[in-house]
Amino acid sequence: MATILKQSLKTIEHYKNEQPHYGELLDILQDILILREEKRRRSGASLVSVEEKIAERKIGGGFPLVDFSGGVLHLEEPEAYFRDLLEIGRKKSPEEVDRILEELETGALSYEKVVRESFSEAGDETPGEEDEDDDESGDVFDLLSLFIEESLRPSLERVAEIYAPLLKKTPWNEGFCPICGREPKIAEIREEEGRRFLFCNQCGYEWSFNRIRCPFCGNDDQDSLAYFTVEGEEQYRVDVCNDCNRYIKTVDFRKMDRAACLDVEDFATIHLDILANEEGYE
Repeated sequence: MATILKQSLKTIEHYKNEQPHYGELLDILQDILILREEKRRRSGASLVSVEEKIAERKIGGGFPLVDFSGGVLHLEEPEAYFRDLLEIGRKKSPEEVDRILEELETGALSYEKVVRESFSEAGDETPGEEDEDDDESGDVFDLLSLFIEESLRPSLERVAEIYAPLLKKTPWNEGFCPICGREPKIAEIREEEGRRFLFCNQCGYEWSFNRIRCPFCGNDDQDSLAYFTVEGEEQYRVDVCNDCNRYIKTVDFRKMDRAACLDVEDFATIHLDILANEEGYE
């Protein structure tokens, strides 16, 4: 994991030089990744326990391993991480951090409730997320939703590590993550034959998925699937589905001399999210 952190920090420095308007957001991401590595090393308790037979049936039936709707979750470590993340957020928005901490202390805000609701059918927006116009400065991420998502990352990575052998031998053809059920925001084209791998920002898991298929609605009609790129940035593209009006960002670094760090690439391509939204895709 330390090697991954080193590569990620190198990628962040690259984007700071190439896209200085993302500087503040990338500084926050850098602090998050360093803190994440510390939490990985100290992580002990498991977020959830799933018997192997049950886990195999869940994966085989197209259900993610972790049930955030009603299963038993051990959230002590994630909540402690969440509070540490808030201190990173204090640099950007001290008043908002103080408000969140006060609501946690008074019980007006329940960490577990917000976590569970963030996985509800209503979508990936965390309760409390403000609906307002965004710009490219990094305000597309409100602190609460960003840190709620990140707070679960080390624990979910541990789940993925435990069940990796099962996931390798059991086919997974769904467009959502087999670990946590979250939908992907970004994908990567790699290997000589150009296979597509979806990436889960929530837990860091990657899985192979058909290139000519929408991960959100399953549409595989080439006439209603399309993509667009930005001139000079052809290594990035936005795959869109005109059946469900959803999109996913995709990176293809096969002709470049560096590997993709998808956590960083997602932050550094916010302009593609904005363009997709302007075109009517969600």
